[in-house]
Amino acid sequence: MSSRTTRRIAAVLVAGAALGAVALPASADSGPQDRRSNVKISDVQYDSPGHDNGSNRSLNKEWVEITNTGRRGVNLNGWTLSNKDGRTYTFNRLRLDGHETVRVHTGKGRDHDGHVFQDRRNYVWDNRSDTATLRNDNGRRVDDESWGRHNGGGNHRR
Repeated sequence: MSSRTTRRIAAVLVAGAALGAVALPASADSGPQDRRSNVKISDVQYDSPGHDNGSNRSLNKEWVEITNTGRRGVNLNGWTLSNKDGRTYTFNRLRLDGHETVRVHTGKGRDHDGHVFQDRRNYVWDNRSDTATLRNDNGRRVDDESWGRHNGGGNHRR
């Protein structure tokens, strides 16, 4: 094979590789694709059982559960959980392992395995109608759950 033929083949291969790279969809060319999050709002207790008397005990019976349905752990640092009025809780130093659930309580308390506390003195979730929205650390909505006039009423159970 002559060096001229070798150069032509090399030029065609280089041109083909460049054309192939340009023709690829952006998602195929940008490294790992964004996968749908495995982190979900799995349960909500928006109306604490008994009389809403504002005690810390009553506040902590109001909660939202967040579950990682995947196998790999997820770092929730900077993720937020908010209601429709904009009251927001930001997760801090929390990793949710695969198939693990954390319960986010409204009142005051000491964070421990499977439980974190917003340290609030007032209820967050409206008993009649509200929406819990979970966002990742980039502010992208990951999941939400509505009740009341949004969803036919009653405590949420999936």
